[in-house]
Amino acid sequence: MRKPAVTAIYAGLALTVVATIVPFTTRLLADHVRAGYPAYGPAQVDSAVTTYLVLLSVVGALGVAAWLGTAWAVKAGKRWARAATAALFVLGTGIGLTGLLITDTSGDPGLPPALAWTGLAPCLAALVAVVLLGRRRPA
Repeated sequence: MRKPAVTAIYAGLALTVVATIVPFTTRLLADHVRAGYPAYGPAQVDSAVTTYLVLLSVVGALGVAAWLGTAWAVKAGKRWARAATAALFVLGTGIGLTGLLITDTSGDPGLPPALAWTGLAPCLAALVAVVLLGRRRPA
């Protein structure tokens, strides 16, 4: 089951890259901050957006590193690869759910829902990888 699991891992890697890039390609963050904080001027909105982009970039870079490490471990047949994949799935899903469910001081969600759901997309690939790695190989 290694090859299908590695395919799922590479799909998760691709989804993580997309989820990391998407916030840079839309005005969703700026519109979201502006709506939540109507008294903010352009400089304050830009500062908040920059903070979000740095945070999302760091999470994305850590996700890419985790996917690459997981792919290496699974391909190398490391005994701990299955446990590490499951642990990273739980960690990534927790981070993704935090982005979806946390509210900021305005009472609005911390991230625009479209970006939060995009950030959760790699977790689906991780779930597939965990399931595939959890299956017993035929004797």
